[in-house]
Amino acid sequence: MSVTPESVQQLLSSDSFSDRVRGLNQLRQIEPKLAFEMVKPLINDSNPRIRYAAVGQLDPLGQENPSEALVLLRDRLFNDPEVDVKSVAADVIGGLKLTEAYEDLQKVYETTPEWLLQMSIIATLGEMGDARGFDLLKIALNSDNSLIRTAAISALGDLQISEAIPLLLPLAKDEDWQVRFRLAIALGQFEKDKVEKVLTELAQDPFEQVAQTAQDILNKMA
Repeated sequence: MSVTPESVQQLLSSDSFSDRVRGLNQLRQIEPKLAFEMVKPLINDSNPRIRYAAVGQLDPLGQENPSEALVLLRDRLFNDPEVDVKSVAADVIGGLKLTEAYEDLQKVYETTPEWLLQMSIIATLGEMGDARGFDLLKIALNSDNSLIRTAAISALGDLQISEAIPLLLPLAKDEDWQVRFRLAIALGQFEKDKVEKVLTELAQDPFEQVAQTAQDILNKMA
C-alpha cells in the first residue's frame, strides 16, 4: 500500500497510539513542507511518547519554518510535563541552530533540577555553535555529574574556542576513563600545536580505547 499524505493523516488522527506512531514514522516519506504542517498537532498530543517522537521530527522538518518551529520548541522546553520531551526539544533547538533560543536554554539549565535536561542542553550548545555557550560550558565542566561533564567536554570541542584549551588539558589526569576518552576527541578539533603534547600523553593511556583514539587523532594531524 502506497504512502500518501491522506493515508498518513488518517493514521495521525487516529485514537490508536500505534497508528499515530506509524503515521509519524511515515511522515519521513512525505514532502517536508507538508510533513511539517502535519506533525504540529502531535507536538501537543496527550501521550508523552507521541509528543517525544513529534518534537524529534522537527529536526529537520523545522527547517521549513524556523520561526514557527522555535515557538513550538520553546513551548515544549518550558511547559511539557515530561523531562525527556523537554530534553528532545533542547536537542532539536541545537540541531536546527536556533541561536535565538540560547537565553532560554541557559535559563532552563540554571533552574531545572533534572540532570537529563541539563545534559541535553549542554550537548546541544556544541551543536548550536553559539560562542555565548562558552561560559555555561565552563560551569558544566565542573558538574558533579560525570555525564554532564563529558557532554561539556564534547561541546567545547565542537565550539573550537581556543580559550577552552587551558580548561580541558588538566582533564588528561582525570580518573574517569570516559572523561579522558571524550577529551581526546575534543582536543582533535583544535590546532595541533596547542594540543599535541597532551594527545601524546593520552596515546599512552592505560585504557586501550583512550590510547587508540588519541593515537588515531595524532595520525590524522600528522
